[in-house]
Amino acid sequence: MRKLPFSAAVLKWIALITMIIDHVGASFLKYYFIAHGKYEPLKTTYEVLRDIGRIAFPIYIFLLLEGYIHTRNVTKYLLRLGIFALISEIPFDLAFYNEVFHWDKQNVFFTLFIGLVTVHAMDSIASRGGMESARGGPMKEKHLPPLYFVLCDIGLVAAAAGLAYFMKTDYNGIGVCAICAVYLLRKYRLTGALACAVILMASSDREIFAIAAIIPISLYNGKKGKQLKYFFYLAYPVHLLILYLLRIPFGI
Repeated sequence: MRKLPFSAAVLKWIALITMIIDHVGASFLKYYFIAHGKYEPLKTTYEVLRDIGRIAFPIYIFLLLEGYIHTRNVTKYLLRLGIFALISEIPFDLAFYNEVFHWDKQNVFFTLFIGLVTVHAMDSIASRGGMESARGGPMKEKHLPPLYFVLCDIGLVAAAAGLAYFMKTDYNGIGVCAICAVYLLRKYRLTGALACAVILMASSDREIFAIAAIIPISLYNGKKGKQLKYFFYLAYPVHLLILYLLRIPFGI
């Protein structure tokens, strides 16, 4: 696997670039159309940008779980996600809804946070019940029947998906289910990526293009690469704020 070309850092760049491409369509072009009524000439451009953007979320999910498996401190990892969920909310609302506070939709960091909390709970139950955990910690000698873990996982995923739906997070409960599916299929990387894309299709027909994320994920070599940790966290709220500010000179 280590002979493959893409490190985690390369995957982060691919996810970031495709996400920004998507948001140029979803934020800038969307409001340009609303303000000027010139949808048809740029319709194809808009559609292509949004389709390319579908590659980003499955890669972010994959990297989220890679980070979870290898982090030395899950609490700090969750805390970072929670902090950036709060930091990103106003830029998210401005970029996509032209409002400082838009209560009907929350940014994707909330989805990632809820998903990771759920995964950590599932992993902890597995470890304490004598099953192998994703983080490879010591297993307890107590072995519980498989049905116990199935019922626990179903209950946790249902509760987490319900919370994301209630909070109206980006990708809502479908995004949480996709995160949990990749976790459960973590030993089968490409199968997990495919399952993620299929689950995301429940939110939109456009998500069929998420299947393309399988290509960069299949080229992952297991190495971290040159990490710019906080850059990739900050890039989300910063680029959303820039997209909002760029609309001002155009009166949109």
